[in-house]
Amino acid sequence: MKLSRIGRVSMALVVSVAMGLGMTACGGGTIGFMWVLGTQYNQIAAFKIDDFTGNLTSPPGSPFTSGGSNPVSLVVRTGGRYLYVINKGGGATSSASGSLPCGTAGGIAEFAIGGQGVLTFQQCFQSQGSTPVWAAHDSTGNFLYVLDQVAPAPANCDATHINTSSCYGDITVFSSDSTTGRLTLVLNQQIKDPNTGLQLTYFPVGNTPKMLALSGSCLFTLNSDQTVFPYSAGSSGQLTLTTNSVINTGATQATSIVAGGTSVYITDAYSSPSSPAGRILPFTVGGTACSLNTITGGPTNNLSPATNPVYTLVDSKSAYLYVANQSSTNSTTANSSISAFKIQSNGTLLAIPEPSGLNPYPIGAGPVCMVEDPSNQYLYTSNGDGTVTGKVLFAPTGQLSNLSRGSTFTAVGQATCLAVSGNVD
Repeated sequence: MKLSRIGRVSMALVVSVAMGLGMTACGGGTIGFMWVLGTQYNQIAAFKIDDFTGNLTSPPGSPFTSGGSNPVSLVVRTGGRYLYVINKGGGATSSASGSLPCGTAGGIAEFAIGGQGVLTFQQCFQSQGSTPVWAAHDSTGNFLYVLDQVAPAPANCDATHINTSSCYGDITVFSSDSTTGRLTLVLNQQIKDPNTGLQLTYFPVGNTPKMLALSGSCLFTLNSDQTVFPYSAGSSGQLTLTTNSVINTGATQATSIVAGGTSVYITDAYSSPSSPAGRILPFTVGGTACSLNTITGGPTNNLSPATNPVYTLVDSKSAYLYVANQSSTNSTTANSSISAFKIQSNGTLLAIPEPSGLNPYPIGAGPVCMVEDPSNQYLYTSNGDGTVTGKVLFAPTGQLSNLSRGSTFTAVGQATCLAVSGNVD
């Protein structure tokens, strides 16, 4: 078929517009960006997320240096202009993608996010404790909460005492400048250092904390002794002790905590005859006191043959809960998987029926973290084998399926956590 001159010009215009929007015949425009940490070479893999397919493609320059040693957590500032990488320290002493401007000790590396998700290192910041392992920002993005496993005070909290009663952790609070991304320390206005008489520069929490979650104005840390430490988070970033003391979770091997809607969910990886795949423990949040109240009939067995649940994601509409499992009791199925549940009106969980029998859904080996894409179409896991697994999230039922053009993408060695952003304002 031959096109007239007008037809050829029209077709050229259509192609030009499509290219300007980042569209091709094989996919759609970019709907967001993703960054995946890797501890093996202290790197950050960057990706563009395709609208039509969920496919991931790397921008120029990727992977980037993580700025420090042993990157384990990352946070995108509201607005999508800045990325904060939490480096635990104690890992590799160099990067395959450039220098380590923050050194080999634990620290926070700030990056500016440019077009196509390209990262440019800005500066380093230090949390007040040591061994930082997690971070989150408040709903405004104006405050960053960094979780340290060891607070400044415990002099005898060393490698031989970690996870014992002699160790407690802390939260370092920073205000985040919307223009530059610069972090400024927020002092603890409630407690003074008995030795100096000055306000503490940190907020004490429980024994060797591993993760934190924000639910409204309540902040909870999950600690290695199976407890949760609660704070109330104010509009100034200040954390206030609630009337509750440390909360016992009832877990035997608590591995993760996540907030969704008015509930908080904790994964318990302990395997028993009654729950061989582990459990998910749901709680409601008790108002300004920031208590956690057990939901009647709430503890839910994880789905077999999955074992070792390590991370949980609640979707953007608080309709579904997904659990990343690192292993399986069935040698004929993939080692790692995602268990999918529907969140009922009272916060309890119901396994999502899957006619194909694929719930739990197979993914790459050793999942660490999960995210939902900015358009709420896709779900991704970062895996310890250095890959990212992508799934289509079918909103009406919560079921997952493989991406149309392949669901496995190469990230960086020993991938840890990942984050996404839909825009750069």
